[in-house]
Amino acid sequence: MSGEFDMYKLDGKTVLITGASSGIGRATAKLFAEHGCRVFLVDIDFQGMIDTVREMKLSESHETFLVDLSKKEEIDRFWSSLERFPDVLVNNAGSYPSIDFLKMTEVEYKKTIDVNLNSMVWMCHEFIKRRGKAGGVIVNIGSIEAILPFKKHLVSYSLSKAAVIALTRSLARDYGRKGFRANVVLPGAIKTPGTMSQVKNGLLSFRVDLMRVADVFQSRLAMGRWGNPQEVAKVILFLASDMASYVQGAMIPVDGGFLSS
Repeated sequence: MSGEFDMYKLDGKTVLITGASSGIGRATAKLFAEHGCRVFLVDIDFQGMIDTVREMKLSESHETFLVDLSKKEEIDRFWSSLERFPDVLVNNAGSYPSIDFLKMTEVEYKKTIDVNLNSMVWMCHEFIKRRGKAGGVIVNIGSIEAILPFKKHLVSYSLSKAAVIALTRSLARDYGRKGFRANVVLPGAIKTPGTMSQVKNGLLSFRVDLMRVADVFQSRLAMGRWGNPQEVAKVILFLASDMASYVQGAMIPVDGGFLSS
């Protein structure tokens, strides 16, 4: 084991990652595997999880779980099926719907809240309850949109991600003395299949308003470029490790300087 890996002290840990079929979730799963962790991949996209595992180190030691996280009963069933509970919970699963607020239906709104917020509530609930005195680490994935809503038609998304911050900080306060650490990462301008699809749709439709938003967004990136999922995964790995042993209730942007510009 290299000195770098010893520094993180994650070898042999079990890490549960939701939304592990692509993007940030896939990059995070691969990185934890490289650091000697056993990974539980949870997603509604089974083939995507299989593809992720094929890219992971020691692929035979990891497990995939097909779970619709928008349904509490499936979350409960999943936790009841586990024979051992993870040391680290990474709540990454989420949806990114672009919906005009005045045209939004109750079904669309509920779906966004169920996936982006309620799934994290119940995953954290089960993790803390089942880990008990053993403690553990929670890393929730939010968004810069929770701090600074920028793109139009993301009211339900921004609302759900703002609530993720409140959830994380409340858990940090309530369970810090019981051995749990909880922090939230706020990605922005990350090249994932979802964000690239939004960009592509804007270009193909020749929407002037979307192109103008994209130009302004790009101008706010202090580093002058978009990030990649691996750069978010590195921050998640840090927060899960002993390197972050005194980091609690923190909001950490990974946005190329967007929020500071």
